[in-house]
Amino acid sequence: MDGGQDRSGITQGGPDANERTFAPLPPPPGRGFAQTWWGRTWVKALEETALDSQQLTKGRKNARAGAVGAVSVRPGRVTAVVRDRDGTGHRCDVLLQELTAAEWDRFLDMAVDRAGHIAALLDREMPTHLVEDAATAGVELLPGIGDLEPECGCGAWDLCPHTAALCYQVARLLDQDPFVLLLLRGRGERVLLDELQARSVARASAGTPRTPQQPAEGVRAAVVFAAQGGLPPLPGPPSLPDRSGPAPSLDSEIAPGSGVDPAALEFLAADAAARAHHLLAQALSPGHSRQPRTARQEVDVDAVRLAAAQPGPVIAGRLAAGTGRQRVELDVAVRAWRAGGTAALAVLDDAWTPDAELLARAAAALDGAWEDMDRPRLRSAGAGRWTVVGAERQLRIGADGRWWPFRKEKGRWVPSGPGGRTPDAVLSEVLPGVAGELD
Repeated sequence: MDGGQDRSGITQGGPDANERTFAPLPPPPGRGFAQTWWGRTWVKALEETALDSQQLTKGRKNARAGAVGAVSVRPGRVTAVVRDRDGTGHRCDVLLQELTAAEWDRFLDMAVDRAGHIAALLDREMPTHLVEDAATAGVELLPGIGDLEPECGCGAWDLCPHTAALCYQVARLLDQDPFVLLLLRGRGERVLLDELQARSVARASAGTPRTPQQPAEGVRAAVVFAAQGGLPPLPGPPSLPDRSGPAPSLDSEIAPGSGVDPAALEFLAADAAARAHHLLAQALSPGHSRQPRTARQEVDVDAVRLAAAQPGPVIAGRLAAGTGRQRVELDVAVRAWRAGGTAALAVLDDAWTPDAELLARAAAALDGAWEDMDRPRLRSAGAGRWTVVGAERQLRIGADGRWWPFRKEKGRWVPSGPGGRTPDAVLSEVLPGVAGELD
């Protein structure tokens, strides 16, 4: 990666630079500032450290309004100019302690034995086992409560709307490239990779055997293949077809009375081909997100996924019967699936009771999400659910802390959009301009 713009359209320094500068990001309409688990961990460190939730609310609004300028990232510090509504600019810094030389030594020793960790980073992913293995080695990569130290030219002694806005933008940068976090901790991408290569060569020259490791989930085949030594290079990836192939015609292949439905089997074959095409497209893309898991049985989730492929009324009816749903209930489940996959399906279906801590956090988020003049009037509709008075709209919170919008149709609550990390962002997308008071 050299200077200029990367695949996300973000201007930055080269990977060997000790400082990277990112062009201002466009506002993130209708969703939270972080989508990855590591980006959300950064936001959690920010929000759990803040003493005043109103500063966070104002910071989110500043970030959404495009008030954060170009962001400069270097070891131990991230900097940007954040502007007020009147155009006044304030230089903001957020400090994060760099790793010590001893901590970097432990991290590099751990990483050199686990090619999958670095392979994942090169794919702009930060697997949980990388962070867990680093923690086992005594190295904390992600910030915790109190680790983010704000400084602002406005004179605030603690977190202010300007530094909060900067932190929310940094979460988006971390989403796109976890090497930003490692640079903040003290090492840029090129330096880090060079050090790993040097350690690997030195270990091989000294005859030190590598610790046998099972390939971690998500390790690229090329990395594992190259680690074997003495083998020819892998062929290039296949080209992606324009579409998946048609299903075979099985009417003449299946004997009458065999109990096998040719139409259903043809549909399953076509669905398998479509899924294979989708998975290949994901594998050939620069990076892809993973659907979160739910407690629902896999067969039920798969039935909803199959129904989302529009198999026709007969097969859809059989899928509904197989899951114990009425047809209209299956249609609603399909809408949830299209809004957010298994996570949205869990919020629709799973009967669960939020614990006291999650409810307290939800109440605090609702209380701090809006300024008084913008606050919608909400009424509790059960554990983890709040209805907008007079609008037939509802907010629900999931077990992972994400918020989901619902609306009432023909007396039934149905999903009305994708989920998000904050209630104001979710509700503003489906119900702009609502004002009132919070019950």
